[in-house]
Amino acid sequence: MAYPPEYDAIHARWYDGSYASRGADATFYRDLARETGGPVLELGCGTGRVLLPIAQDGLDCVGLDTSLAMLDALRAKQPPANLHLVVAPMQDFDLGRDRFRLIFAAFRPLQHLYTVGDQLACLACVRKHLAPDGLFAFDVFQPALARLARDEEPEYEEDRFVEGGDEIVRLASLRRDIATQTQDVTIRFERRRDGRVVGSECEQFRMRWYYRYELEHLLARAGFEVVALYGGFDRRPFDRDAQEMVFVARPTPASLP
Repeated sequence: MAYPPEYDAIHARWYDGSYASRGADATFYRDLARETGGPVLELGCGTGRVLLPIAQDGLDCVGLDTSLAMLDALRAKQPPANLHLVVAPMQDFDLGRDRFRLIFAAFRPLQHLYTVGDQLACLACVRKHLAPDGLFAFDVFQPALARLARDEEPEYEEDRFVEGGDEIVRLASLRRDIATQTQDVTIRFERRRDGRVVGSECEQFRMRWYYRYELEHLLARAGFEVVALYGGFDRRPFDRDAQEMVFVARPTPASLP
């Protein structure tokens, strides 16, 4: 899941503008943090889109990410002193004796873990750092089988937003490998000024998709039990029409020291 520096720079530059309208997940995790009371650890915290409001509530927070560019973007927002940042991969981190009432991974960072070994290593790190009464929450997309049957999707428009007075058009194209449950994603950011294209740059990354019972088996193998599985960030029940799988899990009694 290591990406080149040029990807990190492009991803960090456009991340906040690309996902400014995505707020339901931030509200869900913020509510969960308030319910558990902290301290809180986010895996793949990025620019702090989700974690920063939680820290501003006064809860002790740690944000973990491998991307220096994303963490620099978060630092530029002048986060409060109760938010501590750590550079480390989510499948291999050690925060000493720190234990958390809530550990979460917002907006699909677990889909950047491609092997069972990395997935279990991540869950083991989470389990090690959870308080005995702590919760682990994360979200992934619900696979749309008809769409996944297409090996490729040509470039299509995902979103538009304004940056520096220019219109930024976010365009995506996909290539899939059913055998490995992965898709290679190319995102192109096209800058338009007065209706003319004046710039363009691309980022590329890979995502692994999961199925419901695959995740339930991984969690059980790592010493977790599922507390809730939601089909959206409004806590609606999970069903066949859900676009998201939002898991909340806790350590099983047998796994406690």
